[in-house]
Amino acid sequence: MPTRSETYKSLLQVEESSENGTLMPRALLILSSVWERSIKKNDKLVMMISSKRNNNKKENNITVFHGSKAPKLSITRYMERILKYARCSSSCFVIAQIYIDRYFSKNGGYLTSFNAHRLLVTSLLVAVKFVDDRYFSNAYYAQVGGISTQEMNRMELEFLFSLEFRLFVTTEMFVKYCENLDKVDNIGEYQIRRPIIRSNAK
Repeated sequence: MPTRSETYKSLLQVEESSENGTLMPRALLILSSVWERSIKKNDKLVMMISSKRNNNKKENNITVFHGSKAPKLSITRYMERILKYARCSSSCFVIAQIYIDRYFSKNGGYLTSFNAHRLLVTSLLVAVKFVDDRYFSNAYYAQVGGISTQEMNRMELEFLFSLEFRLFVTTEMFVKYCENLDKVDNIGEYQIRRPIIRSNAK
């Protein structure tokens, strides 16, 4: 059985993306695959809810992270773009995943094609500021993410308040997520309980 350090090192290994051949850390390839599957599943769920005209606010939770239409760029290509231009550490993407799980655990809702891109760039911006020693400005991340600086600032504040500024991640939690990602690659099933990107992470 691999040790924790071996698992993390294996997640940092660069591999070729099946979508367009771009080289990415293994952790990001797994994350993008998890996101793609979750988005596809949740889009169908939201359509089913809409067809039943369910007016439950929690089920139809429109937030500042929702765009008026789904971006044409896939979440995998979007993640590749952020990795290329943001030049942040790979661990930030794992931290961003933890933050997003916390966000959905507290606020409800679903990760869909309408909110995934904005949630990704926002959670990553917050993770980079908390984890990395150097990072670009909000204006730069807005440009990379294809949104205005005003939108980026607004989403960052909304995200932080939604998390109640709980940004600290224990080593144990980080390792748990890395181990889950490793399992995904080995058995093809995401280990966090719900089919959408959501967990009971505290």
